[in-house]
Order: sequence, then structure tokens, then C-alpha cells
Amino acid sequence: MNNSALSNEEFSFLKDLIAIDSTGGNPVESAENGILPYGLKPFTALKFFLDKAASAGMRTGIIDNRVGWCEFGPENADLIGIVCHLDVVPSGDGWTTSPFELEIKDCVLYGRGIVDDKGPAAASYFAMKRLMDRGYVPAKRIRLILGTDEERTCSCVETYAEKGDIPSFSITPDAEFPVIYAEKGIMNIKISTSSPSAVTASAGSAANMVPASSSCVINGKDYSVKGKTAHASKPDLGVNAIFEMIRLLDSESVDYSASPILRFISSELVNSTSAEYTGCSICDESGRVTANPAILKCDATGESLVIDIRCPVTYSMDDIASYIGSKASAYGLKCEITNKMDPLYKSKDLPEIGLLTDIWKNNMSSYSGFKPEYLSEFTEPIAIGGGTYARHMPNTIAFGIQTPWQEDQCHQANECRALQDFETDVKVLMEAIVGLTK
Repeated sequence: MNNSALSNEEFSFLKDLIAIDSTGGNPVESAENGILPYGLKPFTALKFFLDKAASAGMRTGIIDNRVGWCEFGPENADLIGIVCHLDVVPSGDGWTTSPFELEIKDCVLYGRGIVDDKGPAAASYFAMKRLMDRGYVPAKRIRLILGTDEERTCSCVETYAEKGDIPSFSITPDAEFPVIYAEKGIMNIKISTSSPSAVTASAGSAANMVPASSSCVINGKDYSVKGKTAHASKPDLGVNAIFEMIRLLDSESVDYSASPILRFISSELVNSTSAEYTGCSICDESGRVTANPAILKCDATGESLVIDIRCPVTYSMDDIASYIGSKASAYGLKCEITNKMDPLYKSKDLPEIGLLTDIWKNNMSSYSGFKPEYLSEFTEPIAIGGGTYARHMPNTIAFGIQTPWQEDQCHQANECRALQDFETDVKVLMEAIVGLTK
């Protein structure tokens, strides 16, 4: 028994899903399934999920081994979507539990993906299945769309948008409450030189994570520092190990003048704000710019630094790239945009946004840590710096799943969700399904 409101079947499903290390990889060819564009791991999670859904009586499908779906409701009826992803970021350092083994400690669920985004995907499936088991017959189809490369490219759901059945309205529970009506622009900039480096240095494994460790070999001496990981959209919640490395080198007066990347970081980034080194000083309704130097590499093949930037919806990302590029050129470095996603903006007056806002207001007191004053603080639609599937799928907005008064768990070590909150997630999603299908 799992001592929760989840059935043993639901708990077992969640446990088995978390156990699949679904970090993205290089394309591989499977004798049974053909080309797997993101590697075997994400596809394994997708296949597991859809097999369970099919056994429960849902219709299922897979498109190009990139994205899958399961649904119930009248065939050929209008379609309402829930869009989630099953891939996860690397586990990273700092875990006190096994990242790919679901554990319950003090009524809290621990495991990589329990918040981002396997947990919400499972909660969405449980909401659908509970309604089915109760004999609920919606006027519309409900389809859970499951991507497998959200953490890197979002090409999975872009494939669905090109080839799949587009819902008239969708939610993606891959952010936070309340309803999210705007998302900042996202851009990854790579600053580099192909000249062999005089040092060996490395940090970071993903652009959308604050690097938690960094190492460097310079002048025959090894240096290693620790930071604290966090989601790149909220870099202040972490401690950037690249910056900590530079501060350590500076404190010991280490000469790294032969490394243009390290000089660039030291002179232009480490003691400057994101607004200063991106040249973006505005603050609009989506907030201020954030920047996260994420992946550092220096070796015999050259030097490079990848910076993840979240841009206010009214500002030009090209202007930021030009500004950073002009700074980098003074160090003999080139600058290129390696990933760019335009901002998202929806009207707060959409009836669906009103419906979901009311569902949130009616349930927010059930989430752990709630205080009555939050009813006046956290009930209006918001803008975020994170990127969700909403900007890649027509007619989609983000709705949940984290509460605004709790610590952000995305990409963190010891990623966790209170069992009470997970159970409330299922209830909220059931109400959203019923409301959106009326």
C-alpha cells in the first residue's frame, strides 16, 4: 500500500514511469520501431505510457517516434488537449535520493521528473482515467499529447503541430499557477573560438540549467567548484558554478590571459547584471531579462560558452545578440544564435483563461503551504520566463502545475512534490477537463 489517495495501480504507474531515465540522446535505429530521433530512453517512456493507456481502453497513436497521444471521448468530436512531455533533464549532482527511483519521505514524492514533467503527465492521465472509470462521457474528445524532447528542442510537439490533429484549445501543465498568458522569448547564444585553448575547463550539461559544478586545469593546477542548479528562467535561485570558478581563480590571482573565454566571463559577465551584459534594461509585463551562462568548454579543439537568455516579450532578441556579439568580438570571439523561440502572448480575456482561473481559485487552498492572503496575491493570470509547449502548439496556454508560493523544483536536485499537492493536481485537471468539454 502507498498510504495515499492514489490507487495502488496509479502509484505503480508513477513509480515505473519515474524509473525510466528519459534524458534525450542521439538518434538510434531500433529493429522493432525504426529510427528513434531522440534516442532510446525517451521513446521507452513514451511506449510504456501509451501501452498502459491502450490497456485502459484509450485510443493511442505515435507520430514519427517523436510524439504520442492517448484520448477518450466521442470519435471525430471537437478536440481538447493536454500537452505534456516525458523527457527530463540530466539528474545532475546533489541528490540525497536516487533520481530515477520514486521515493516517498514525509509524504513528499521525490524523483527526476515528478514536477517537470512526468508527474503532471501522469496526473493528467489519472484525471482522464478516473473520469472514464466513473462513466463520464464528454461532449468533446480529450487528448493527452506526450512529447519526448521538450528539454532540448521542442521539435517533438512541432512535429505534432505539423502532422497531428490540432485541439481547439489545450493546456500544458508544465509551469506554474495561476494561468499563464505570456512567456518571454528564449534564446541560446554560443560564444566561441576554434583556436586551441591554453586551459582545460568544463561546466554545465544543459542550456536550461544553472551549472552546479565546474572544473579547470590551468598552469598545471586543478580547480573544482560547486554551485547549485536551478532552472535557467530563474537563475537567481541557483549558484552558477562558472561564476564561482572565475571568482576562485581571481582570488588566487591565477593568470588566464591566454584564454579569451575566461577573460570574457571575468571582465563582462561575472560582476555584471543580466541587464548590463545583454544590453536589455527594460521591464515589461513579462518581467526583466534573465541570462544564464550555462555550458563552458575549453580544450584543444577551442573554447565556447553557451548562454541561455529569457527576453521580455516587447524587446528584440536580435538586439541582445548584437550587443553581446559586439562585446565578444573585442576578445576575438564569435557569437552565434543556436536556439531561438519567439515570445508568446494571449489575451487575458479569453473565456478559457477565465474558466481555468476560477478552477485555480477554488482549489488553491488545498495545496500545501497555502495562506489566506494568497487569495489576493496569486489569483490573476501571469507572465513567465520559462518556455512551455504553448508557444509551439496552436491554441495552447500553460496552466500549473507548481504553486507560486513554493520553491521552484524544475531541474533541481531532489526534485519533489508533496503527495497532497499531487493528489490536488489530479482533482484540478479533472475539473479542467470537465469545464473545457462543456
